[in-house]
Parts: sequence; structure tokens; C-alpha cells
Amino acid sequence: MGLSRISAELIAAVGFLLLTHTLPTCLGIRSFPNSAGSAASFGFSEAPDYTNGVECRPHSGGARAVCDSPAVHVAMTLDSEYLRGSIAAVHSVLRHASCPEEIFFHFIATESDPAILTRTVRSVFPSLSFKLYIFREETVTGLISSSIRPALENPLNYARNYLGDMIDPCVKRVVYLDSDLVLVDDVAKLWEINMTDSKVIGAPEYCHANFTKYFTDSFWSDPVLSRVFGPRRPCYFNTGVMVMDLVKWREGQFRKKIENWMELQRKNRIYELGSLPPFLLVFGGNVEPIDHRWNQHGLGGDNVAGSCRALHPGPVSLLHWSGKGKPWVRLDERKPCPLDYLWQPYDLYKGRAKVQYLQHQAQHLGLTSNFYGSYSSYLF
Repeated sequence: MGLSRISAELIAAVGFLLLTHTLPTCLGIRSFPNSAGSAASFGFSEAPDYTNGVECRPHSGGARAVCDSPAVHVAMTLDSEYLRGSIAAVHSVLRHASCPEEIFFHFIATESDPAILTRTVRSVFPSLSFKLYIFREETVTGLISSSIRPALENPLNYARNYLGDMIDPCVKRVVYLDSDLVLVDDVAKLWEINMTDSKVIGAPEYCHANFTKYFTDSFWSDPVLSRVFGPRRPCYFNTGVMVMDLVKWREGQFRKKIENWMELQRKNRIYELGSLPPFLLVFGGNVEPIDHRWNQHGLGGDNVAGSCRALHPGPVSLLHWSGKGKPWVRLDERKPCPLDYLWQPYDLYKGRAKVQYLQHQAQHLGLTSNFYGSYSSYLF
């Protein structure tokens, strides 16, 4: 039976069991806070305390410095609109990491709200190793063209273009993650992929997708532009999950190459989407292919409001709600898609009530770990 046909009640229970059952790559959880704590003042509960497993290198405790080694570096943007999703994403990364104390987060925010974002992250994740960088919107606002969705015009969508400039030079590699996803696997596995030859980024590729639709007719009819890919055989990839070699990125001045395409777009409209097409133009056909399990994307229904998607065939390490529909919005509106219940266990916004609700659902349905086990091979 396909996951998309399972009832919402059953998936809610599966989501609860994802939260409460120990997985091979998970660490021990001490407990949720007994009192409201400072995080509650920001609308979030404090996260469980995740510590390194016995197989990890000894750690003296406390937050790491940005250049400490070893570390798995993860980059994400933070803003007030998507903060709830970002908090859930961080929570999922920590929960499924074998060595959570070795993860260092690089958060990118605009000048408007860095102080409150920093306090919120620290109150929810007291021992998290992270650094917050200020992204000045004027850096890119003059390059942004209109898109099919206003949300795609947010300057923070373009912050990934500037990671090589903003993140400390001592960081050689980073895993970039969007705010509308959760991991159900150890991020270190993604971090450690082998980047062959001259590859600068790694991402799951989708070569069956119609690549031509990402560019306008004027692009394909131009005799010069239409040959831009040369001998490369470009495939679509989603920029919400990427492994980036920052050394090669800086040396190759890829930020400037992306900006050049954005400048051309302003003069002669060659695509309709936001920050994705410039990446396709620069890297299409030269991406380190990563297993599709690391970006089960499109769960937000792409650009179709109210559209529910099923998972792609195969195992799952990361679920990504790219598109219009965000799980926290649909859950709050009581109009969730079935897969939104798999995001809910990582939601720390008034999280205690949500966990109690999911526990009630599981007890009501009489589900056991045997039921969870029947789906574990599908999800992990």
C-alpha cells in the first residue's frame, strides 16, 4: 500500500513514533523541559538535549568555535516568516545525528531581526554551536527580477549565492538546507559524500524532468544562449539541498558567474522562476549526483495551492516541502496533506501540546512499534 493512501490518522501515529522510538543514528534524549523556560517567551519549547554517541570523538562540552575541527557545517537562512520551519529543520538534524555536538550551523539573516533570531535560537537550542551572519539585502535587490511567486523574490532566497563570501574562510565545505524540510537520517552521511573531479556542488539530479521548461522561448531561440550548456548534459536539481565545496566556489568566482546571469535576466527575460535558473545555467550538467533519498522535494505541491504530493519511489533521508504549501500552515489551518504529519514531530512551536496530541492519537489507534517497523524500511 502506497504511503499516499495511508489515512491521516495513521501517518500522525507514524510521526509520533518517529519522535519517540530510538533509531540507530539517534542520540539519547534527556527530557523536555519541566517548566516553560525562556524559549516559551518566543513561542517555542526548548529542544531536547542531544549529546554525542560513544562512537564520536571526545568533546569537552560547550559550543564549538567556527573553525574547530572536526565539524559538520550546515548553512541555513533565518527569517521571521519561516522561523518555525527553520527550528523544526535544526531539530530534525540534531535528532538524527550520530554526533550532534560536532555540527556547526551557519545562519544567514537580514539586518532587520538578527538580535531576536539569535536569542530565539539560543533559547530553543541552548548548547547549539552556531554563528549568525548578516546578509544585506541591497547586495542583491538590484539583481532580482519578478517571479511567478512573490515569495521567490525574497532576497534571502539568494543568500546561498554569497555563502563563499560570508562564511569564514576556514570552512571548506558546507551543506546548504532550505527551511521547509526535515531530515530523518544522519546529516554526516550527506556531508561526507565524495565530490569527484572539478565538481563544486553536489545535489540529487532529476534527469527525467523537462529541463527546457525552466527557461523561456526567447532563451532557447537565441542562437548564442541556447548553446550555453555546450557538451554538458544538464539535468534539473533542487537548490534547497546542496553540498558546496567553498574552496572551489571561491576560486572559481561562482558568485559572480551567477550574478552575470541575473543581470542578463533583468535585460532580457530568459526564465520565470527566482533563484534556481542561474544555478542551472552555471552548474547544470556538472553536478555531483547525490542519491534521491536526500531530497524528496515537491511536498509543498510546487506552485499549485492545495496540492498534496506523495513521496517519490525509494527510501527517504530528507523530506522537503518545496512549493506553496508549508506543513505548519496547513496543519494550523486543519487542512494538512498526509505527509505533513511526518513534519509535525519536529515542530517545537508550542511543542508539548503537539506531542501529547500525537501520543493520544497513537494510543487511540492502538499502534505499536511493530506497526512502525513495517514502515521503517520505507523511511530510512
